[in-house]
Amino acid sequence: MPEPRCYMIVLANFTDRDRFLADYQPAVAPLIEAFGGRYIMIGRGLQVLEGAFPSGGSSVISVWPDRAAALAFWNSAEYAEVKKFREGTGAFQVVLIDAPEV
Repeated sequence: MPEPRCYMIVLANFTDRDRFLADYQPAVAPLIEAFGGRYIMIGRGLQVLEGAFPSGGSSVISVWPDRAAALAFWNSAEYAEVKKFREGTGAFQVVLIDAPEV
């Protein structure tokens, strides 16, 4: 049986959204695609119903062929360079969730 698809969920609480959008976003989008991922949702107005992450931020969900593809992206030398553009632009939580076909 093939590995299940995997979703990467990012919660962002920006301190410098403009710099994030100008520097990080244009660099990371083609890299995600190159590693087999694609965005399925980008939204603002994050409302936390429970937990410690602040409301008002943004969220991004990308889908990957499997966990291995998502981790290959996350742990790549290419992403390590791109991730530097994100420094100082906010606080982020990133999780992976496997999603077997139902």
